[in-house]
Amino acid sequence: MVAAALAKARTRLLPFLFLLYVVSYLDRINVGFAALQMNAALGFSGVTYSLGAGIFFLGYTLLEVPSNVILARVGARLWIARIMIGWAVASGAMAFVYDGASFLALRFILGSAEAGFAPGIILYLTYWFPQAWRARALGQFLFAIPLSSAAGAPLSTLALTFMDGALGLRGWQWLFVLEALPALFLGVATLLLLTERPARAAWLSPEEREALDARLAQEAAQRPPEPADAHWRALRDPRVLMLGAAYFGVVAALYGLGFWLPQIVAGFGFGVALSTLLTSLPYVCGGVAMIYWTRRCDRRGDGFAHTALASGIAALGLAAAALFDAPAPALAALCVAAVGTLAAIPVFWTLPTQFLAGGGAAAGIALVNSLGNLAGFAGPYAVGWIKSATGSFSVALLALVVGPLWTAAAMLWMRRSR
Repeated sequence: MVAAALAKARTRLLPFLFLLYVVSYLDRINVGFAALQMNAALGFSGVTYSLGAGIFFLGYTLLEVPSNVILARVGARLWIARIMIGWAVASGAMAFVYDGASFLALRFILGSAEAGFAPGIILYLTYWFPQAWRARALGQFLFAIPLSSAAGAPLSTLALTFMDGALGLRGWQWLFVLEALPALFLGVATLLLLTERPARAAWLSPEEREALDARLAQEAAQRPPEPADAHWRALRDPRVLMLGAAYFGVVAALYGLGFWLPQIVAGFGFGVALSTLLTSLPYVCGGVAMIYWTRRCDRRGDGFAHTALASGIAALGLAAAALFDAPAPALAALCVAAVGTLAAIPVFWTLPTQFLAGGGAAAGIALVNSLGNLAGFAGPYAVGWIKSATGSFSVALLALVVGPLWTAAAMLWMRRSR
């Protein structure tokens, strides 16, 4: 009965959650594609752009923990809908950026509006999927990262080229407007379609609801009883702090590469249209790797080792991309970097939920995500600063190697110390 209930949950919940995250991630990174026109139109330097790309994560980090605690109290359906509608408005407003100050302000507001979305979904999945099924569930959800990055390339190409000048707006402005609309519609749909917990799922039979609830309750019973101050204990837990520090490294690679990849590829000498299309290739490779790696992790059950190995592959790809001058091998190396980075993330997220539950999970997952996503500011800003100082992306890519190497080392240390 548990398997039947989980099969229905995968069919009913994961495609919808996946679609939400596709839209979320696309609205988060579309500034990388818009920069191909926007930077020149508004006179942004590499440092201004990288500061704006990264400042998103400062607002995101500041409100992450309180947002997830509220979600645990008021329910995922209501709070996720609120998050989506808020970020839709902020993302659409990006079309009206007119100088550096407005760019920085709106990116900060966008990050604040989206705070709590990803860790909220990760927490929500623990309400439905026992530990043995969790890596695959997380993988199917987080597959939105490579898909939205890959899909963002052709969609952005259409906006930047065919919509340029329509109704007096530039292509980069249309990009923000068009990609904000799905978030608004899906925010309303979330209120209507998302089921809070198995006990409320009319689409499960009574036997399936009971079996799944019993399995989840059995796992919860194996953990120590949750104290009244579980939120604060989770925030002080050394394991949570170490996981957050470890996550920082792989996130630095994810966003340091992601926000600059269209401009890195354009630097090979391709035009805007071809550069945006070629940008999708590393994410296609990374998406395939993500599916394989999460299934392998569920079979073998060692999230620490799987995260460490994938992070090492990411570091190898970044180092190779920095050393190659020719476009073809450099692009192949970037594909290797994306494979390692994207494979590491979903298997990493099986680790906090091995010892966190209830209110502690809400705060702990959010803190891990907050600490890691500080790299969303540091990674893109470091790439932009080094590129401005050296005139080349090679040194910046070498600097990013430090991030996934640190993640790999931290994972191996935690694995030995368990």
